[in-house]
Amino acid sequence: MIYRRRRPILLGSLIMVLVAAVFALPVFGELGNANDFDDPSAEAVTARDAVVAATGTYAAPQLVALVRLGATADSSAGQERIRLVAAAMRHPGVASVVAYQPGGDRRLVSRDGRSTYLLATYRRDDRDATDAIERRLDRYDWVTLGGGAIAAPQVGDQVSADILRAELIAFPILFLLSLIVFRSAVSALLPLAVGGATILLTFLAIRLINSHVNPMSIYALNLVNGLGLGLAIDYSLFMVSRFREELAAGRSREEALAQTMRTAGRVVLFSAVTVAAALAALIVFRQRFLYSMGVGGALCALIAAGVSLTLLPALLGALGERVNAGGPRRWKDAIAREAAAERSGFWYRHSRRVMRRPAPFAIGAAVLLIALGLPFLRIEFTGVDASVLPEQQSARVVDDAIKAEFPPSETSPVYVAVRPGVSEAELRRFAAQLPAPVEPPRVSEGRIDLIAPGEPLGAAAKDLVAEVRAVEAPFDFWVGGQTAQFVDQQASLRDHLPTALILLCTTTLVILFVMLRSVVLPVKALIMNLLTISAAFGLMVLVFQDGHLEWLFRFDSQGAIESSQPVLLFAVAFGLSTDYGVFLLGRIKELHDHGHSNEEAVALGLQRTGRIVTFAAALMVVALGCFVTASVIFIKQLGFGVAMAVLIDATIVRALLVPALMRLLGDWNWWVPRRMGRLRGA
Repeated sequence: MIYRRRRPILLGSLIMVLVAAVFALPVFGELGNANDFDDPSAEAVTARDAVVAATGTYAAPQLVALVRLGATADSSAGQERIRLVAAAMRHPGVASVVAYQPGGDRRLVSRDGRSTYLLATYRRDDRDATDAIERRLDRYDWVTLGGGAIAAPQVGDQVSADILRAELIAFPILFLLSLIVFRSAVSALLPLAVGGATILLTFLAIRLINSHVNPMSIYALNLVNGLGLGLAIDYSLFMVSRFREELAAGRSREEALAQTMRTAGRVVLFSAVTVAAALAALIVFRQRFLYSMGVGGALCALIAAGVSLTLLPALLGALGERVNAGGPRRWKDAIAREAAAERSGFWYRHSRRVMRRPAPFAIGAAVLLIALGLPFLRIEFTGVDASVLPEQQSARVVDDAIKAEFPPSETSPVYVAVRPGVSEAELRRFAAQLPAPVEPPRVSEGRIDLIAPGEPLGAAAKDLVAEVRAVEAPFDFWVGGQTAQFVDQQASLRDHLPTALILLCTTTLVILFVMLRSVVLPVKALIMNLLTISAAFGLMVLVFQDGHLEWLFRFDSQGAIESSQPVLLFAVAFGLSTDYGVFLLGRIKELHDHGHSNEEAVALGLQRTGRIVTFAAALMVVALGCFVTASVIFIKQLGFGVAMAVLIDATIVRALLVPALMRLLGDWNWWVPRRMGRLRGA
C-alpha cells in the first residue's frame, strides 16, 4: 500500500514537516521552568499559596542583589552604594526591598564586612520588574543579580543553547557513523532526515499540549532532542538494513518493502509502544518536570515510529536500489560478502563461543553488572537551585557567594503559614513553642519565619522542618520554604514510585508477551533491564556524586544526585534497553518460527542484528550522550546515565547475557501456558 502511494505520502510528509518547522520552534520561548519540581498538592506549596493569598506578595524574595561595597557596610561609601541599589530595585511590581542599614541585621553583611545583599519580594511573577531593575543596575560592575527571578530565565536560555550545541555536535558524528554502517551516503542521510522530522513534529505536539492541555516544562525539549534523534535513527537503521537485505535476496523493490514492513516494521512498532509505555509511567508523578518528560518522551517514541513507518518506507520505495548509492564500489562488495558469509561472521562465531560455556559467561556478566551497581546503595539526593547553572552565570555567582561568605540567611527561610483569622496573639504563642536553632522566630502578617542552621537542603534544615511539623496547634498551619519543598518532593517521589514501577513493568511484560509469544523471555528481559539500569546508576554515583572525571565532563560535584534523576533515568533507560531487546529477540523469534533450533536462531539472530544493534547503540550514545555537554548539571547527569545504560546493554547484556541465558534455558525460552497456547499462533 505504501509503495503504491509513495508519492502522496512523500508530499504530505514534506508539508507536515515544513508546517512543524514554522510553528514548532517558538516553543522555546513559551515553555517555562518555574516550580517544575514541586508537587502541587504538597504542604510546602499550600504554605506558599497561603502566604500569597494573605499578603498579596510572594512567600520568599525573588531577586537578590549581591553588592561589593569597596568599603565596610557601615561606612558612608558602603551605605551610598546600598542606597543606589535599593532605589534601583523599587518598582510597582516589587512589594518590599530589604537592605542593610547601620546597626541592622548583620546576616545581610559578609563575614569580612565588605559585601552585602539586598532582597526584593515581588507582588506577582513580574518579568517587567526584573527587566527594569536589570537595566538600572547594568551600569554598576559591583552589583550581581541572582535569585529565582534571574535563575529561571537563565536556565531557560541555557537549555536552548545546550540543545543547539548538542545538535551541532551530534549531527556530523551521526552522519559519519551512519556512513560507516551503511557504506552509502544515501542510506546514511535517511536516518538523519527521519530524526529531524521526528524532532520538529514532537516540538509542535509539545507546543500544542502546552497551549491547550497542560503546561509543559522546558526541560522536556532536551529529552525530545536527544531521544527523538536516537530513536528515529535506530528505527531507520533497522528498516533500511532490512530493506537492503531483502533487495540483496533478489526481491523486487515492492516485495522488499512489503517484507520489510512485515518484519522490521512490526518490530519497530512494538519497540515504540514499549518505549512510550515506559516513559508514560512518569505521568503518574505530580512534578511538572517528570510529567513533561513522560509526555514528551512517549510522544517522541510514537512519532519516531510513525515517521519511520510512513515517510521512510515511502522514501525507500522511491529510491529502490539507489538506496545503496553514494558509496565506493568496494563498500558495495563488502555488503554482498557479509550477506554471503553469514555463518562465518563475527557475531555468529562469538555467540557460538558464548553458548559453548554459557554458565561462566552468564555468571561473570551478572557479577560485573552487580558490582558496577553497588555504589548506588550509598546515593545522596539534592534539589534544584542556582547551583545547577554554570559557575559563570550571575544567579550561580550570587548563590555561591551567599553560601560561602555570609551567615545563615533569609534567602531561603523555613516559614509557617497559618489560615486566615488567626490573631497575632495566637500566632506569637504558637511561635514560642517552635524550635529556634539560630534565633527566635519572627512573627509577621499570617506567617512565622525561622532561620535554619547550615545549608537549606542539609540535614539540620530538614530536621527543623520535621520538628516544626510535629508541633501541635489549635489552628491549621503549613510549613514552607526551600527546605520544606525539598522534603515534600522526596516524599512525593517515594509515594508515587511504586505505582510507576508496577505500571512500567506490567505494560512491558504484556507488550513483550504479545510480541514474542513467550512467558520466559519477557521476564528475562525485565531482569536484564534491571541489571543494566543498576549498573548505570552506580556509574552515575561514582562520577557525579563522588566527583570522578569532573575534569572530563566539566562540572563541579554537588556531592549528591538531583532527586528526580534516578526516576527519569530508570524510565528512559528501561525503555531503551527493552528497545534493543525487542530488535534482537524479534529477529531470534522470526528465525525460530522458521524452523531453526534455539541455538541456531540465537546465533543467526545475533549475526544478522549484531552489527546494526552495535551501531544503533553507538548512535544513541552520541545522540543522548551529547547531553553531557549541557551546562545544567542534572541534564548532564541524565545524558551520562542513559549513555552508560545503552552502552552496557549493547555490550555486556546483548553480547554475553542474552546468548548465555538463551542457551541455558533452551526450549524453555519459548514456553507458554496451555491456556495461552492459542495466542502463540496468533
